[in-house]
Amino acid sequence: MASSTVSSGTRRVRRQLPTSPWLFAAPGLLIAGAFILYPFVSTLVNSFTDRRTLVPGEFVGLANFRELLHDDMFWIGLRNSTLYVLGVVPALVLLPLLLAMLVQKTIPGITFFRSAFYTPVVASIVVVGLIWVWLLDERGLVNSVLETIGVGRIGFLSDQWLILLSAMAVTVWKGLGYYMIIYLAALANVPRELHEAAAVDGAGALRRFVTVTMPAVRSTMVLVAALASVAAFKVFSEVYLMAGPDGGPAGEDTTLVMLVQRTGTGLTGRVGYASAISVVVFVVTLVLMLLVLRADRKEET
Repeated sequence: MASSTVSSGTRRVRRQLPTSPWLFAAPGLLIAGAFILYPFVSTLVNSFTDRRTLVPGEFVGLANFRELLHDDMFWIGLRNSTLYVLGVVPALVLLPLLLAMLVQKTIPGITFFRSAFYTPVVASIVVVGLIWVWLLDERGLVNSVLETIGVGRIGFLSDQWLILLSAMAVTVWKGLGYYMIIYLAALANVPRELHEAAAVDGAGALRRFVTVTMPAVRSTMVLVAALASVAAFKVFSEVYLMAGPDGGPAGEDTTLVMLVQRTGTGLTGRVGYASAISVVVFVVTLVLMLLVLRADRKEET
């Protein structure tokens, strides 16, 4: 009698198990659907319409994408976003690794430096951007120092290319601590015996870095390259704060995400056209990630 009761109880538990995981996953799935899946599908659908902020719009097929090919601002935004990736990603792959190697040493006071290097990561990008705007302004601290030493004032926030370079510098400065933490976790798994063996063979610090450290953390470098590429291509805040809402002189510093914001907002915003630009941004970032992963696979083979 007791055994039959246990058996029936076991059967009841087994009948409930298939649905139990979905009950636990349901809140997360609902949040992901509401804030990720639905906006993505909505943007994709809107990219094929002429929808505006207060007008539902009608289906126009590929008209928005054809218009992109003849839009000078789109090509300017694509150029600036691409240059941003080329300028920021190599620095964010290499510099945080060097920084991680520096702060992983167990010396007195190293915890303070780890915290100091990580502080910009937790700071608001708006606050950080405004601080750098004040520093690089024509009457800011940097130009005052340059004028004092006889170099003269430099138009960091008035020249088209200097604005872009200044924004890149802010992105690198703010991201160093974040990727440093990732590298610290990877470096902790590198066997010390490899460095000792290389040192016995007469390898110097640079050679050990190239032949031991970099191969050991190569998968982490690929991860950092992928994350930094996506973030750099979708840059908005840094350039927006440095160049202003108009994108610098004649809008020459506009990025693709800035173009999406400028085109799709306001009472007369072209939501359909902005959605088409967003789809292009998504496709390009996806291609960037696939290229990074493919390059990593080629190196492994």
